[in-house]
Amino acid sequence: MKLIHFSDTHLGFNDLDIINELGINQREADFYDAFSQVIEQIKILKPDYIIHTGDLFHRPSPSNRAITFALEQFKIIEALNIPFIMIAGNHSTPRTNLSSPILKIFENFKNIYVSYNQEYKKIEFEDVVFHTLPHMHDESKALSQIELCEENLDNTKRNIMMLHCSVGAGYLMAEFGEWVYPHDKESLFSQMDYVALGHWHGFGKVGKHENVYYSGSTERTSLNDKRNSKGFLEVALDDSLHVNYHEIQIRPIKTYEINCEDYENAVASLHVNDTKDALIEVKLTHLTPLQSIDIQTRDIKNLFSEALHVSIKREFKQTSGEATLNDIEALSLEAYFLEHIKEESKPEEFDRLKGKIQGLFSAYEEVSDDTL
Repeated sequence: MKLIHFSDTHLGFNDLDIINELGINQREADFYDAFSQVIEQIKILKPDYIIHTGDLFHRPSPSNRAITFALEQFKIIEALNIPFIMIAGNHSTPRTNLSSPILKIFENFKNIYVSYNQEYKKIEFEDVVFHTLPHMHDESKALSQIELCEENLDNTKRNIMMLHCSVGAGYLMAEFGEWVYPHDKESLFSQMDYVALGHWHGFGKVGKHENVYYSGSTERTSLNDKRNSKGFLEVALDDSLHVNYHEIQIRPIKTYEINCEDYENAVASLHVNDTKDALIEVKLTHLTPLQSIDIQTRDIKNLFSEALHVSIKREFKQTSGEATLNDIEALSLEAYFLEHIKEESKPEEFDRLKGKIQGLFSAYEEVSDDTL
């Protein structure tokens, strides 16, 4: 038996306010492309079953474009005549009963089976039972649903468990309402042939459990996810379990550090040849207040002129004379600024700048005086 397991496709995600030639947010288009790549690989690999472990969409009420794209892709899947089992994740689950679960739109497809009502659902075939546990807001209710799963194990068939949750604190995404699977129920995993997880965006086997895997997401929703490649899992259930990770091609993220203690040499040593259409993160370290004024964001971005987007982080140099919050509150803004200039300048330069700075603050106070 062969499965394709993928998850956290977040269709409809958009970011950066960059519009492509089709008039679509470029990052939104990237997520559609990643999904399409998985479907193309499914055509080639021809699995017996396809499983998706949550967060098909990025929002409980996705845009018309996201819904239209999903329906078009699922028509392709339907034509393959392969059963597709899908559960709801926290991003696809309404927070109140006022909204209808978006996954209901797939119930009329012949080969698509959905689980979304924050409760256990048994989806059974001739040779396998899928024990689906979608995202649940109520952890006390979740416990009873896990117990239902235990009661429905079938020793005459393969048993596959599908979850969208964190299995332990190490897999928390720091998101609203995420569900943490109870530790004392992890013993259930050993009774399954395979446990397919969604929610965590990195691929990997979970702890000591040899049959429990996160497939990871198919695209990056944050620069913090830059260390993870993206793809899907090919799972073979024969005499033993074999899990093969397939990487897909997505927009690269590249990171650079510029040590501002030797700014010019640090910039000169940058390797920026292979940055076309990439997402770039630049970290300016050991930065002084004066340098922060001198180093223009535009100049940094111009170093990566072919990149899709450049994000800049500034980390200021810590000195032994660093002012504390109480020190800052005790000084006027003018005095605090002068202290920084004095610390970073030569005496003759400070004497030259001091009068100009005092003149600027004097003019500001005249304009800002509400009594006039």
